[in-house]
Formats: sequence, structure tokens, C-alpha cells
Amino acid sequence: MASDKQAPAGEGSAFSLPLLYRLFFLVIEPLSALLGAYYAYFDKKAYLELTHAASAPETIPLGTSIVLSQLANLYLFFAINEALVLRSTSDIRVWKTVLFCLLIGDIGHLYTVRELGLNIYWSPSTWNAIDWGNIPFVYLGASMRIAFLADVGLYKSGKRLQKTRTA
Repeated sequence: MASDKQAPAGEGSAFSLPLLYRLFFLVIEPLSALLGAYYAYFDKKAYLELTHAASAPETIPLGTSIVLSQLANLYLFFAINEALVLRSTSDIRVWKTVLFCLLIGDIGHLYTVRELGLNIYWSPSTWNAIDWGNIPFVYLGASMRIAFLADVGLYKSGKRLQKTRTA
């Protein structure tokens, strides 16, 4: 991309981070995780209704409330981990390690909605707001991670970006 910018200074193998990756991994995805944290913590009823309206309780049991608060905490951790850890380094090994771990999370996240039926994965006409976050947005995140791990866009003029070692 024309507007490549050097990732923040750090140790190890430095690389130039293309704009698309920078926007997605450092801005869009962390903000979406914060949105998930907000709903899981502050609007538990809506979160449960959007997840599966037929099984959403009228009054949220204490155990369910605790689990949703824990989920909100994990979304917050996800946002902080991606936005701050990745911002703090230009070491491609760290980026690839973090993104690989998040890819495993993507697979697990997609697996968790299987109980809604296999149609949930392929029927956008039936998706509500939370489904759009749980299915296509996770597909997008996983695709971006796979592309990064495969070095897509980390080349200039058909040549691998130069990695530099710092002390």
C-alpha cells in the first residue's frame, strides 16, 4: 500500500505495517470488542435476547449475570491486548504470535454458535445485530489474521519486506 507506516519501535524483527492491517487490528477490531464488552456488561438483557431470544430469561439469574460480566472482561482484555500490545511493538514475531492466538479464538468463537444450527453460518437474511458480529465480522477477523500470518501485503514490489534486528 502506498501509505505504509513503520510500526512503533520495539525489539526484534521490525516491519512496515500496511494501512489496512493497522486500521483493522489497531482501531476497528478493538473498538468492536469494546462494544461487545459494553453490551455484555451494561445491557445484559439485550445481549441475551440478541444471542437467542427464545431462551433469554425475563429476569437475569445471578450466575448468568456473573458469566456475562466475565465475558465483558474478556472482550475488554481482547481489545486492550490487540490495541496496546500490538501498538507497543514492531516485532513481527510478536504480531504473528498474538494474531495466531486470536485466530484460535476466532475458531472457538465461531464454534460456540453451532447450537443455533448450521444455518447460522450461512444465512445472512436471518442475522440480527449480534449475529453480524458473531459470524461475518469474525470471518473477516480470521481472514485478516490468516492473510497477515501468510505475509499477504507484507511485500513490496514482489519482494519480502526487509526485517531488521535491533538490540
